[in-house]
Amino acid sequence: MNNMTGALLFLVSCKREQKPEKQVWHTKNWVKEHQVHNQLMSSEKEAGWALLFDGESLDGWHLYNQPDSTQFSAWEVQDGTLFCNATNENRVFGDLITNRAYENYELVFEWRMALGGNGGVFINVQETAQYKATFNTGPEYQLLDPGHSDTNTPMKRAGCLWGVSPQLTAVTVNPPHEWNTAKIKQQNGKIEFYLNGKLTAQEDFLSADWKAKIANSRFKDAPGYGKATEGKIALQNWYFNSWFRNMKIREL
Repeated sequence: MNNMTGALLFLVSCKREQKPEKQVWHTKNWVKEHQVHNQLMSSEKEAGWALLFDGESLDGWHLYNQPDSTQFSAWEVQDGTLFCNATNENRVFGDLITNRAYENYELVFEWRMALGGNGGVFINVQETAQYKATFNTGPEYQLLDPGHSDTNTPMKRAGCLWGVSPQLTAVTVNPPHEWNTAKIKQQNGKIEFYLNGKLTAQEDFLSADWKAKIANSRFKDAPGYGKATEGKIALQNWYFNSWFRNMKIREL
């Protein structure tokens, strides 16, 4: 080996030794995998946000019109999510409802459905013996797996006000078992629904237009439906497994 060859080998060896270690970039997938759920940041607390689900218990919730059965219900905490184990026939069937009522507020949450899943979130629910179900009084934010046949019906698509008004904006719903984001805002009887960042419903529950829509809907013979601008929030148990997390509410 001559001197020139030796020098070249020495330089190559030095370059190999000086090669920096491979950097690990914080991609969106990394952020998702390491995201902390069901917790409030200091800025959120200062802005008035509160957890509607603490990620550990059903505190603040009970079964509609049968609170003594809540611990035996299909609703449970699973891996930090509020899970409706709807396919377990040994559990008590029923919608899960907040202990307290809300009037002017902003609610955000993440949701996902099982394959072919269909569910909903009801607002302004009146919980009395007079009404047998949450949908007797509460308008519904529709939750739906995109593969469900109801996706072909405008007034049954995810994010719409079920049975009354179609989606205002076409929205792509994520596949089964993937998370979607939702927001419900109500102030002075006016509501807005958002799905994955897009406005999907907008109504004024005090308007003549709203009353006319009810009169022309399947709720025309339901005297208590859509009348209230204050009430409880309910999650539907509708024969399909569903999951919720990061449920936060801020009163306005």
